[in-house]
Amino acid sequence: MTKILKKFGWWSAVLGMALLMVVLPTRAAAQYESQDQQNQRQQDDPPSRVARIGYMEGSVSFQPAGEPDWVQAVANRPMTTGDKLWADKDSRAELQLGSAVIRLSANTGFSFLNLDDNTVQIQLTSGAINLRVRRLDRDDFYEIDTPNLAFTVSQPGSYRVEASEDGTYSVVSIREGRGEATGNGQTYTLHAGQRGTFDGRDSLNAEVIDIGGHDQFDNWAYDRDRRYDRSRSAQYLSHDVVGYEDLDDYGDWRDDRNYGHVWYPNRVAVGWAPYHEGHWDWIPPWGYTWVDDSPWGYAPFHYGRWVVVGGRWGWVAGPVAVRAVYAPALVVFIGGGGGFSGNVGWFPLGPREVYIPSYHVSREYVNRVNISNTTVNNTTITNVYNTTIINKTTNITNVTYVNRNVRGAVTAVPQRTFAGAQPVARAAVVVNAREIAAAPVSARVAVAPTRESVLGAKFATANRVSAPPAAVMNRQVIAKRTPPPPPVSFAKQQQALAAHPGQPLARSEVRNLRPAAAEAPHPMVRQAPPGRPATPNAGRPANQPGNQPNAARPGQPGSTPPANQPGTRTGNQQVPNERPGAANPAQPNQPNNQPEANRPTQPPVRNDRSPSAQPNNRPNINQPNNRPGTNRPPTAPTTNRPNQPNNQPEANRPQPNRPTEPPARNERPPTAQPNNRPETARPAPGQPEPSRNQPAPRPQAPPPTERQQQRKPPPAAAKPAPPPQRKQAKPQTPAEKKQEEEQRKRDQQKPPGE
Repeated sequence: MTKILKKFGWWSAVLGMALLMVVLPTRAAAQYESQDQQNQRQQDDPPSRVARIGYMEGSVSFQPAGEPDWVQAVANRPMTTGDKLWADKDSRAELQLGSAVIRLSANTGFSFLNLDDNTVQIQLTSGAINLRVRRLDRDDFYEIDTPNLAFTVSQPGSYRVEASEDGTYSVVSIREGRGEATGNGQTYTLHAGQRGTFDGRDSLNAEVIDIGGHDQFDNWAYDRDRRYDRSRSAQYLSHDVVGYEDLDDYGDWRDDRNYGHVWYPNRVAVGWAPYHEGHWDWIPPWGYTWVDDSPWGYAPFHYGRWVVVGGRWGWVAGPVAVRAVYAPALVVFIGGGGGFSGNVGWFPLGPREVYIPSYHVSREYVNRVNISNTTVNNTTITNVYNTTIINKTTNITNVTYVNRNVRGAVTAVPQRTFAGAQPVARAAVVVNAREIAAAPVSARVAVAPTRESVLGAKFATANRVSAPPAAVMNRQVIAKRTPPPPPVSFAKQQQALAAHPGQPLARSEVRNLRPAAAEAPHPMVRQAPPGRPATPNAGRPANQPGNQPNAARPGQPGSTPPANQPGTRTGNQQVPNERPGAANPAQPNQPNNQPEANRPTQPPVRNDRSPSAQPNNRPNINQPNNRPGTNRPPTAPTTNRPNQPNNQPEANRPQPNRPTEPPARNERPPTAQPNNRPETARPAPGQPEPSRNQPAPRPQAPPPTERQQQRKPPPAAAKPAPPPQRKQAKPQTPAEKKQEEEQRKRDQQKPPGE
């Protein structure tokens, strides 16, 4: 008997192995991906981050990537590569990226040339932006491209970049950090506390000074920064979660033994549910994206999970130590495509439930987007990935979702509302539990997008809002890193999108729709040649009006700071100490290479220049006799005065026994401006200077010029000069005594009356 059992057991093992050999290949074939397929899926993975339009003041316009229309910008809309913003007059905007914040000043043209996991490449055609970089990993790259330079960030810090309205110059100010400005084969390094002005495109000329005080735009940016620095929510979630600072004012955090840290909104109506007050936009490469109406409605709808605790909706953020990955909407769809009575419904995912993207992704992406947003088992993610993505099963029938049966959790609207970016709460339809239970569950909704879903909720304002001038809109910028090709318009994608409703096109599919000529360099970008380190000119900060380089230039970006702004320097201040990277080159017109810093500063000259002094009217800082920081309009007195002996500049005349003069200049009365300063007589080179208490006129001095006659003498020079016969005799040489004796004899021999 024992032998029979053993024999039967052996045959059972053989039979079982045979069955496995038949079944396993079939299952493996269904779940196996070749290496080429895996590589292709990884290339199709979307970025793990986007930029959020977080705050706006005034009139701010938005242009979706690849589209010709400008519409009114909407808060909480995600921005990605190719999207553009225009902040009109007296307007501002703030964009949030998690590890960085970008703020736009008035009259600013802005767009993303590239935005992915490691690259932030900004196109600034006009205006001013303030960039605050909080974290800079080894592979992170920040670049701001203006019409005449590309500025790259080297360290975390606070940066301000400005582009003139006509595109002829740029200004870079660094409060904290370090960076490089590249253009036309030259690279200039700027450090914290420095401000560089860069003129020209064919030849990039740089003038670097110490940074001034804050203006209104700076103060606004720093006030906004305090919201991040003081946020209570920062301790409960990853700092890559965009919009977490808004949670402080609209809810409270509590710990739950089942879910950990849970945030509960406290300003919602009775019966409120997540993903109910807002609309759906179509944003490639993610597809349908939720845009919430609430001022806090960004982080809880693109990260984490929702759950009902004690009859109250709460949001559970992902792990604090894991870098957050953006998702367009963490929901499960029901109905759509003819089911669910022609309506489209959805409900939020709960904790530990797997999010299944409707766009083309790899296995690694599915792991990242889920592990960073909830606590979930890797095996569970893999099983769902194989079932829904590899096996192409869009309906999820074997998963029990915790929020599906929660009263009020499911929101449903007609398909035209869903695809038309219309407000959801206004068009929501009532569905009962039986309809919800019978409707199919899917990772995506089979509804093709429309032009309205691309333009967003404000599609009716298309071409009825303020837009940048044509010269600003079509202006090229200088780029150091090559950006991706321009995006393909929705009109060219629409036919392909209709073939697979609700699923965005893969990158390879979009590439096939792009003309071959479009694969050439980006039309809005001119590639900068490799740069060599260059030394900027050391300017004089006293000549700059605070921190606003455009204060004396009408029509340029930025606002003029008040007269008593801390950045305004007085005429008594000396040139600051030289910083690394801002060498003080020798001046060609000064004897013995005397540094200009030894001369007293003249801030009123730059501050009093006429409003017509536009950037094109400023002399080239590389030309002789035009030192950096002394570019003055023709009405200002020049340094080289033609009526002085030998036409020698006053500052360059040798003065052997003369003390330094800054104290004397500082003691002049407030009304004594440079234009009405008297022309003080000075001895010829090599002659001793007369005493200050008893000035001696020079009989051979040329008559004063018309400009000198118009100058108003100061009180010290109001007394009439003593007559020539009372002047103090100078020591005479033997030759002079002989010449004087002969002249006296000739005068005595002259007949009377001559």
